[in-house]
Amino acid sequence: MSATAAANDFEHRPVMLTEITELFTDVPAGTLVDATLGGGGHAGSILGAHPHLDVLGIDQDADALRAAIERLKAQRERFRTSHCRFDEFDKALADHEITEISGALFDLGVSSPQLDRGDRGFSYRNDGPLDMRMNSDQHWSASDVVNGYDEQELSRVIKKYGDEKFARRIAAAIVAARPIATTSHLAEVVTSAIPAPARRSGGHPAKRTFQAIRIEVNGELDVLPDALDQAVEATVPGGRVVVLSYHSGEDRIVKERFAVAAGACGCPHDLPCVCGAVQTVRIVRGVPKRASDGECSSNRRAASARLRVVERIETVRKSDGQSAGTV
Repeated sequence: MSATAAANDFEHRPVMLTEITELFTDVPAGTLVDATLGGGGHAGSILGAHPHLDVLGIDQDADALRAAIERLKAQRERFRTSHCRFDEFDKALADHEITEISGALFDLGVSSPQLDRGDRGFSYRNDGPLDMRMNSDQHWSASDVVNGYDEQELSRVIKKYGDEKFARRIAAAIVAARPIATTSHLAEVVTSAIPAPARRSGGHPAKRTFQAIRIEVNGELDVLPDALDQAVEATVPGGRVVVLSYHSGEDRIVKERFAVAAGACGCPHDLPCVCGAVQTVRIVRGVPKRASDGECSSNRRAASARLRVVERIETVRKSDGQSAGTV
């Protein structure tokens, strides 16, 4: 596939584009890391709006990288890429001899082309192989989960990562229907396992199960905490780390890691902190911002998005006679 064809195939509408671009207006000059580059929508907007920033784009999807490189070729002097997963954040910086950054963006959603292309195996609407790998070089795929996990483990994954209340029924139906080779077959099995009244609302009945299997295949939640910590550590004072999450488990991890970086501790609030908590950020958004009603109506993937932001500060050790109050 040519670079131009890849870019055309990788059309994606970035969520909360204006809000995210504006968040980096006043960060120090330097490099911003787009740790989930996708088709380059957010990166292109940031490059266009902020001449004081260049962008290092990270993505484990080779198709996404090719599309972003083609789309942003006019800005290539301020744009670099690394083919890796975002938990290799430090390695990507080292590969480009970057020692500090002005900020980082994590958009944890799956790009529209990944979901919509049947051959990628993410879609419950388009038939394709049971794949769901973000990185096609990875050997582990959705087929290994669907056809290899026992019923109890399948139920755990679907419940934990999909917030699916019918996880046990779905897991039992999957095991009974094996072998399952395609996304359409899996979607049929999942749909048939959910009671008819419950299928009438909340979108496609298989949506949560497909989400859960995708997260399990790619280890998305397992690597997120370390990636966020690496981003905060590399950011200079005044820089910002911005995260868009689409799943309660993702948002919970982001909230917890940001709280730790903000110096959260378990000491009594009316006494000095003795646990050695260290504050490296201030919380810019304590309550996650949601997309506008207008954006949600025109882009269905924006409906579940939650935006959290922290700003790097000079390190503060709360054990130095300070009380462990809320930042």
